[in-house]
Amino acid sequence: MLLNRRQMLQRTCAGFGLVGLAGLLGPQAVFAMDAGRKSHFAPRAKRVIFLFLNGGPSHVDTFDPKPALKNYEGQQPSGDLYKKSKGTGFVPSPLEFRRHGQSGIEVSETLPHLAQVIDDCCIIRSMRTDVPNHEPALLQMHSGNLQPIRPSMGSWVLYGLGTSNQNLPGYVVLRPSPKIVVGPALWSNSFLPAEFQATSVITADMQMEKLVANIKNLKLNEAQQREQLDLLGELNRAHLKRRGGDTELDGQIKAMETAFHMQKQAMQTFDISREPEHIRRMYGDTTFARSCLLARRLVEDGVRFVTVYYTSDKNNQPWDTHSDHDEGHRKLCLDGDQAAAALIADLKARGMLDDTLVIWGGEFGRTPYAENQKDKKTGRDHHHTAFSMLLAGGGIKGGMVYGATDELGMNVAENPVHVHDLHATILHLLGIDHERLTYRYAGRDFRLTDVHGHVVKEIMV
Repeated sequence: MLLNRRQMLQRTCAGFGLVGLAGLLGPQAVFAMDAGRKSHFAPRAKRVIFLFLNGGPSHVDTFDPKPALKNYEGQQPSGDLYKKSKGTGFVPSPLEFRRHGQSGIEVSETLPHLAQVIDDCCIIRSMRTDVPNHEPALLQMHSGNLQPIRPSMGSWVLYGLGTSNQNLPGYVVLRPSPKIVVGPALWSNSFLPAEFQATSVITADMQMEKLVANIKNLKLNEAQQREQLDLLGELNRAHLKRRGGDTELDGQIKAMETAFHMQKQAMQTFDISREPEHIRRMYGDTTFARSCLLARRLVEDGVRFVTVYYTSDKNNQPWDTHSDHDEGHRKLCLDGDQAAAALIADLKARGMLDDTLVIWGGEFGRTPYAENQKDKKTGRDHHHTAFSMLLAGGGIKGGMVYGATDELGMNVAENPVHVHDLHATILHLLGIDHERLTYRYAGRDFRLTDVHGHVVKEIMV
């Protein structure tokens, strides 16, 4: 009697480590198996690490000094963006800015480590997005759209280029806890085939049995697992054929295969304890620091796109400093600065920075004026009409500042870069024409940049 798929699993005791892992990962976290996809033109970058400072770091306290704020301190800003019921007027940054490197780029005193690698970085001071609310701004930064649910940038990249290591995920999300605003919609494949979804990993505990759980098969050796996986694969493919093609099922089949290969590769790649002590010390001993180190190991072993989310270890605080901004900003920078700079320096030392694009920033900036909340110290509110982002490596001109804001940091004054432009530029660096990377769904062709986006060629080498 021919057994169906369910009966096959029920009557065999073999392969449960593999099946358990694939069930845990897919189809919501399966992997692109095609390493042969071609870019539209010669790429400058092969891989991307997005260090995402969710909450929004203040541009006037990081890379965009505004000494004129002292002249307007306490004065009320005009315009629809200002919330008069909460604010007490313009407030200057208390931080000192100094010029660093041969480029002489001005960097806040709270970012001493990034200041040391600033000649490898480009600071875009003229970023802007469409809304000042977290959820839609987060969605737009990740997917190009203000509303759920569209494919994330990482999924689009994986769809366009595939992965270079079939034993690892092509797109990995490292997050300190499940409490990330919006959550899985930020790294969703949406209507793209299931194989282009991210693999999300919680990095609060870096012990291998918790970081990469259910990966070991305690009963079967490799040859036995291979034999049973082949048989299960035949049953799956027959089932897929009868259903006339199903992207979710197809993704699940690929997840099973990749889970098998991951048993060796993942246990090595995800284990940061293999790193020399001086390298681990260079990054720092925090969740974000360890995640940055893991991101380097992942791209080094062939992962195409890695997003690292930030929240502080002590109170799970994001860069959303509505109250006590000055103190909160300093604490956040202690961690976000060292690990990011270590990543850039480490990639450069390994000869990987030239073809690895590193991005550092959030969904928007913070207001140049104060936000006072009752019984709380002064904060800064969300600000979407002008903010800064740092890019390094992957074909980016180092030691460069692009764009400018007005004297108070309220609005972009020169060379505006919308989120759509940033996405178009990232894809271009990867060798992808953003207007040609499309997927037909519901009767129309979709793309990451929709009908928008201009490549910022001025920041490229």
